[in-house]
Amino acid sequence: MSQADEILNVLSLRASFPTYQGKVKAVNNINFSINKGEIVALVGESGSGKSVTALSIMGLNAPTIKYEKNSLISYKGQDLLTMKKKKLKKIRGNEISMIFQDPLSSLNPLQPIGRQIAEPIQLHQGKSFFSAKERVVQLLRMVGIPAPEKRLQDYPHQLSGGMRQRVMIAMALACNPTLLIADEPTTALDVTIQAQILNVLRELQKDTGISILLITHDLGVVAEMADRVLVMYSGEIVEEGDVFTIFKSPRHPYTQGLLNSVPKLKGAGEDRLKAIPGVVPNPLNLPEGCNFYSRCSYSSEKCSAAAPPITDSAQNQRFACWHPLEKKVNQFV
Repeated sequence: MSQADEILNVLSLRASFPTYQGKVKAVNNINFSINKGEIVALVGESGSGKSVTALSIMGLNAPTIKYEKNSLISYKGQDLLTMKKKKLKKIRGNEISMIFQDPLSSLNPLQPIGRQIAEPIQLHQGKSFFSAKERVVQLLRMVGIPAPEKRLQDYPHQLSGGMRQRVMIAMALACNPTLLIADEPTTALDVTIQAQILNVLRELQKDTGISILLITHDLGVVAEMADRVLVMYSGEIVEEGDVFTIFKSPRHPYTQGLLNSVPKLKGAGEDRLKAIPGVVPNPLNLPEGCNFYSRCSYSSEKCSAAAPPITDSAQNQRFACWHPLEKKVNQFV
């Protein structure tokens, strides 16, 4: 795609926050972009920096989080990190929206869902609730909530987990955003409801052409939804590529480790799942070289001495590894 198709561009993003023990590097020099109408998945273990990245884009991180001077988050050519709060508020919830992990804690328990969905419409479009009501009903219908006219006065506790997540999606889409950030949108939902929520997102993307940054640790969700994949480990993006290439032929050992941890139907029960040995390095004391060094079966002295540079492959795949996997070792696809 051309540069004109680029919606979001993240360059040299470094985010850290102080603690009594020292500075924690939550995100360490990450680079990626999202194009118009594209679904990009950001995957990795808990604590890898996925949510900090998302909240940095939204401008919702705690004030204690600091960004280095050369960090850039460019939305349509505008730097969100240096943008004035008043201007950022006009973009957040209007042009860029977010679906949070836990809808029950994100929704106001004291307000009917109709009022909550109408709030961004009232804020950004200056409409009254009465004027926004028709749009709210349309949104509820769009995300698959039955009898939406009757649901307007329902409170969050009256809805199931899947219904609450649909309400969150409706809120995020209220102002027809250009970019939607979905942070673990199917967490804590059973597999049937997960499939329904993913289908809602997929149909909405197809109908509206919205760009989606999908944050998840579920590789099944990634295979179902994404065009491209960003693999994040210990605050860094260690591999990037289109979904088929990443799943069929990963180059970074960490990506392969994630894929090996997914149960497969073919030959089920023959082998135990392969866990990645060791633990994620302490963000207060990151190693000099590759952050994955101590957990990697391919590591050498070179890996502990210096961090690997980003390498571009002929398959439009990028990875940071001194000893990349060469063969098609994965049978996930």
